[in-house]
Amino acid sequence: MSAVAVPRTSFWRTFWTNAVFSPRTSLGFMRIDFILGTIFVIPLTQMVFFAFVVKLGSAGESASAIASAIAYTALGNAVATVTYSSVFSVAQTTDSEKFQGTMEHLLVSPANRLALYFGRGLVPILTSLATVTVGLLYASTLFGVAIAPSSVPSLAVSVILTAVAMVGFGLLLGGVALYLRTSIILGNVFLFVGLLFSGVNFPLSQLPVPLQYVGYGLPLTWGVAAIRASVSAAPLPSLLELWGAVGLAAGITLTLAIVLWEVFERRALSTGSIARF
Repeated sequence: MSAVAVPRTSFWRTFWTNAVFSPRTSLGFMRIDFILGTIFVIPLTQMVFFAFVVKLGSAGESASAIASAIAYTALGNAVATVTYSSVFSVAQTTDSEKFQGTMEHLLVSPANRLALYFGRGLVPILTSLATVTVGLLYASTLFGVAIAPSSVPSLAVSVILTAVAMVGFGLLLGGVALYLRTSIILGNVFLFVGLLFSGVNFPLSQLPVPLQYVGYGLPLTWGVAAIRASVSAAPLPSLLELWGAVGLAAGITLTLAIVLWEVFERRALSTGSIARF
């Protein structure tokens, strides 16, 4: 008897199909109320919280100094809110697949693995873009961050690169979570690591030198720096350097995501953690 060929769909068809269905399956917790809350509520509450922290910590300083510090912190947190949609939502797709009992079927399917893997990042990228955009609007209208119309094109480039890099980071954590029991702990750890080591609330130069190197290894650090430079109308050569750094961070995280997914997939299969939740 002749062998029956296993039908394979094209990369892009698998990619787009997964991108369309993942919000309702592995990204099932991304209901419209969660999405709207992520885009409109989380940036505002986070920015207000840290603005109050800065104001309380700057007692006795001049009003202009306090306003400048609040604007600095507000802009940083407007960018940092990308973590919720790019890291948590993407990394937790692994948990969702395990919980629903579909992970084993996914890994033995003949569909292109990369298309399945990267397709689920499309909606989080779009959500991340919307979240940062709304955060920047809050920063401009409520916290005194001056955004010149001429800086909008460069700002758009910085936001897009940051969203892609952070989704790549989320995919990386999702690959690690394939072996671990859950990705929630990883997501929370890197949420606070980003707030501390990425220049969100204070310049990276204020940290001890060893911790500065930790910050330089995070894609959020370069995304925050690129967006700050865009808002301050930095010259194009400086922006190109920062865009290159964010793009490099995106490439590294996506490459590591692919490699680690294969490594931890084999490890998970050998230990049985592939079905552990």
